Amino acid sequence: MEKTSTLQYQRDEHRVHLIVYHLIWCPRRRKAILTGPIKERCQQILEEKCLEKGWSILTLAIQPDHIHLFIRVWPSESAADVVKELKGITSFHLRREFAPIMKKMPSTWTRSYFASTAGAVSAETIQHYINAQKGI
Repeated sequence: MEKTSTLQYQRDEHRVHLIVYHLIWCPRRRKAILTGPIKERCQQILEEKCLEKGWSILTLAIQPDHIHLFIRVWPSESAADVVKELKGITSFHLRREFAPIMKKMPSTWTRSYFASTAGAVSAETIQHYINAQKGI
C-alpha cells in the first residue's frame, strides 16, 4: 500500500508542524505470519486506527515477518505512543479473529520496535527503501 501525500507543514491554531515517523516492528520470534488474510486484516486495522486518530499513512509495507510504516502524526504523539496504539489494536483483533494460528505464539508482537523521525528531505529516501523491501 502506498499513499501519496506531499510533506508540507501543517498549521493549526497555535502551531506549525511536520511530524513524520518511520516505524518497524515484528511478530514475536519473527514468525512469518503476516500473509494472506492475516496481512489483509492487519492492514485494514492499521488503516482504520490511523483514520480514527487523524494520522496519515504515507507508506505501509507488511512483510511476512515485519511491518514498515511511514506515518504522519500530531505533535502531541510520540513514536512510542503510536507504536503502542497500533501494536495493541492489531494484537487484540488478530488474536481474536485468527485464534487457531495466533494461540501458538505467547504474544503477537515483540516488545521492541524501530523508530526514526523524518523530515521532507529524507522522506523520499525512506519511501524508496520501503518500496525496495516490497520488491517494487
